[in-house]
Amino acid sequence: MIEMKVAGIALDAVSRSPIILLKDASDRRALPIYISQEQAKAIVNALEKQTPPRPFTHDLMVNIFDSCDIKVERIAINSLQDNTFYASIAINSNGQIREIDARPSDAIAIAIRTKAPIWVIEEVIADASIPVDRDADEQERQAFRSFVSNLRPDDLIRKGGYAS
Repeated sequence: MIEMKVAGIALDAVSRSPIILLKDASDRRALPIYISQEQAKAIVNALEKQTPPRPFTHDLMVNIFDSCDIKVERIAINSLQDNTFYASIAINSNGQIREIDARPSDAIAIAIRTKAPIWVIEEVIADASIPVDRDADEQERQAFRSFVSNLRPDDLIRKGGYAS
């Protein structure tokens, strides 16, 4: 799994639907997830640390977790099926970890409020992420090609400690 951070909320240029954008630590890959207007508002409120006069649903969940001494360990986006993302929230209750099925938008809204890490399965990233820094990707490919083209079998034997 790869840890990702919320980069922000954007609007799809065609559909005008909100998209939450997750980025990896190197800012090389981004994972766009379409969400509803209500979920976008809940996430923006959390990102901007806005406190409503009365708790909204995600705030209520966090209040329940706090009052029951439950810690949100992490959230995981663990599957992509038929263009639908699936997620889970890992909670720690009295030392017992439990995984709770959740929509990614709800899980992310709770993760932001609890400062829990957001993890994404590598398969999901491979299937649905978009490159952010194409120049860095190309530089990495060129460096690897250069390394491989200059590599000799003797280099592998000597460096691996197998030379006689």
